Amino acid sequence: MTSRLDWPHARLSSSLFPLLLTILIFLTAACSKKETEAAPEVSVQVAPARTGDVSRIVTAEAVVSPLQQAVIAPKISSSIKSFEVQRGARVHKGQLLAVLENRDLSAAAEQSKGEYEQAEAGYVTSTGSSIPEQIQKAELDASSSKAAADAQQKILDSRKELFQQGALPRRELDAAEVAAAQAQSQYQQAQKVLDDLRRSGKEQALKTAGGQLSAAKGKLLGAEAQLSYSQIRSPIDGVVTDRPLYPGELATANQPLLTVMNTSRLIAKAHVSQAQAAGLKKGLAAEIRIGGEDDAIPAKLSLVSPALDPGSTTIEVWVEAAKPPESLRPGMTVQISITAATAKDAILVPNSAIFQTNEGANYVLIAGSDNIAHQKTVQLGIHGTTDTQITSGVNAGASIITSGGYGLPDKTKIKIEAPAKDEESGKADEKSDDKSDEKAGEKPADKTKSSGSEKE
Repeated sequence: MTSRLDWPHARLSSSLFPLLLTILIFLTAACSKKETEAAPEVSVQVAPARTGDVSRIVTAEAVVSPLQQAVIAPKISSSIKSFEVQRGARVHKGQLLAVLENRDLSAAAEQSKGEYEQAEAGYVTSTGSSIPEQIQKAELDASSSKAAADAQQKILDSRKELFQQGALPRRELDAAEVAAAQAQSQYQQAQKVLDDLRRSGKEQALKTAGGQLSAAKGKLLGAEAQLSYSQIRSPIDGVVTDRPLYPGELATANQPLLTVMNTSRLIAKAHVSQAQAAGLKKGLAAEIRIGGEDDAIPAKLSLVSPALDPGSTTIEVWVEAAKPPESLRPGMTVQISITAATAKDAILVPNSAIFQTNEGANYVLIAGSDNIAHQKTVQLGIHGTTDTQITSGVNAGASIITSGGYGLPDKTKIKIEAPAKDEESGKADEKSDDKSDEKAGEKPADKTKSSGSEKE
């Protein structure tokens, strides 16, 4: 009985099986079709590759310094007698800035001057007379000295005889001995001078006189130099920016006494990396920007260091402002921009449209007419602030994906969207209109009422 009841059920199941299989196949095909039709579309924004000019801009933070600066320190230690200028005063090259106590130096210079004049007179006397005249004079001096010595000797001999006879006091004999000795000494000196003249001649006499003159002159110049060190003068044109001491205080040798800066020419010193320094050369156009100010100061690149800084392995560059404004002061921190290179009529794409593969190759995504993103390998040129030069791989006018392309695979279906309207710019325009109305004498409330009446 059980088999009879199960037999119809088995027949029914076998007849429904093909139908169920057909339904299952149909549902599977429908689902796969839905999945195919539901392939995702990526929304992107595009812009055509355009032609134009692009520049490579090197930016860096810099410190402003004067092109000329002198930290003046005295060469001698002495108390400060007086200052001739105040801090902030404009001075010229060679102008007297301060005076140190110098009475001892002045006295030494005066003494040296007298010795020099004496040596100069002796030199003139030596060069003005000829050697025969000097020898003749020396011979006459020697002859007269000998005659005087002989006469004194005779007087001495006669007085000795009288003394021995007791006809002359002892003091007379002693006086005669002294006179004879003096006469003999004078004769010996005169004879020595004569011998020296005969032996050395005019050349040696001139050397002696010239040497004495040179020594006296050197001593005078040294004394005058020491005296000049007590007068502190400016080595450059500029402005006195520092004066740490006061009159009466001790000025120590080789310690700063005054600082003078030439603020008519200012430079901004910065350090850039080796990659940034590539292509930089003297004379390139540049700008200096002061924090909080909108207008840039025109400048030029005046120096590119020929060597790396050993500490930071960077390269020092100087940007000089031709006519620095008063707002630019030494010691300030500013931002510099140097135009390193410029390409004319280049093919340009936005920087945001350039990507790199895992291998480091650069590429862009082109929106095809079939609404498919096509990856295109490109060669880059100058990298500008907003755009980059394409040297090969893309032609002008190509539709480049500028937004939504990051991480987008090749051959992805895309949907091109129009750029969103800048609501903020509209608000800014409305604010500017409000401000213009306020300047014209109309309050913002008045404008709101008028716009409401128009709506009514």
